[in-house]
Amino acid sequence: MSAHSKYRFEYNRREVCNHAQASKFGSVLSGANVRIVGKWSDKPDPKRYLWLLGLLAPMTALLPSQLVYQTGAEVFWWIGPIVILVVIPLLDLSIGLDGSNPKDEYYDILSNDRYYRWCTYLVIPIQLLGLAIASAMWAGDELRVADKLGLAVTLGFVSGIGINAAHELGHRAEHLERWLAKVSLAPSGYGHFFIEHNRGHHVRVATPEDPASARLGESLWEFLPRSISGSFYSAIVLERTRLARKGERWWSVGNHILQAWAMTVVLFGALVVAFGVQVLPWLVIQALFGFCLLETVNYVEHYGLLRARRSNGMYARCSPRDSWNSDHLVTNIFLFHLQRHSDHHANPGRRYQTLRTFDQAPQLPAGYAAMIVLALVPPVWRRVMDPRVLAHYGGNVELANILPRKRNRILTAHGATG
Repeated sequence: MSAHSKYRFEYNRREVCNHAQASKFGSVLSGANVRIVGKWSDKPDPKRYLWLLGLLAPMTALLPSQLVYQTGAEVFWWIGPIVILVVIPLLDLSIGLDGSNPKDEYYDILSNDRYYRWCTYLVIPIQLLGLAIASAMWAGDELRVADKLGLAVTLGFVSGIGINAAHELGHRAEHLERWLAKVSLAPSGYGHFFIEHNRGHHVRVATPEDPASARLGESLWEFLPRSISGSFYSAIVLERTRLARKGERWWSVGNHILQAWAMTVVLFGALVVAFGVQVLPWLVIQALFGFCLLETVNYVEHYGLLRARRSNGMYARCSPRDSWNSDHLVTNIFLFHLQRHSDHHANPGRRYQTLRTFDQAPQLPAGYAAMIVLALVPPVWRRVMDPRVLAHYGGNVELANILPRKRNRILTAHGATG
């Protein structure tokens, strides 16, 4: 039985990928109500060369040993979380919002410019080189266990960024880019994301049926096991159904999940052969941190949001109101516009450089990097985010996606009857 057959969803791949249809959102382009950073000229993309800075985050995988060697400061083994959870949020705070949007007439120019594709392609060799260098250091006896752990966490954060590159590449129709998406998922061992994200999450997003959509009142630590296990199961069901429809068995070369997992086996196997079995635990640790970083971003992106139902019982098409957005410039650069999440879900066929910010979209008080830090502390997260969810729905908490076991308590607290 398909993972979707028991739910009634409206989903039209041609509709959501069609730029002509997407242009109906042109009238709600943002810009008037945000502070514009810098002096943008009338060009297709004023941020064009800033996208190369997006490679700095994965390059943290290449830096720890040299920074420690040059400075003697062993804290640099932890440079990955330092950059992503401390430096980037501070830069967001100091630099501020973007506020620019690509004009509709530049859509084709931007979409067909291969420069932007290479900005994501280059994440992959940097990621793999960093993992090889780290494996050589894990195999040696020079580092303390704490230093090796810091290096593993740094590589894990890089693997999480690699999943973001895979996210961009996996949405594309080009055969090469879809294969590169699987390669980018290999270090994190999260190859089933290739299936679940496109054919599961994008169909069920902002509904109780989506394991990757966090619910109002749900902490990150509750969400992680539910999303990880639910997404894994959903991917298996989706791919098994697809293969059965084509008359193929699970154990076939056409199985996209097995293809992606095989890349992880080959990668980890090659590193074990080259450096010894002692690197395997560290490879597993970095993979764990990598996919947990991804799932933490998932938690931030749709917390408490719920798509409306139509009179026929079907969920309405995903709109800009169904994803949390942030237009903070620095995180947008480092995550290839992932924070313009409303436009991505409403129009998943758009490449990152063409994504827009909407006035209709609910806005986070900070960039995704800073919100990850808040999510780690549930009381702080709920104090910041629960009022925003309530405000987004005009004070009607019944319109939110509420954690079932807390539903009655939340409704009562807000004077709702349910």
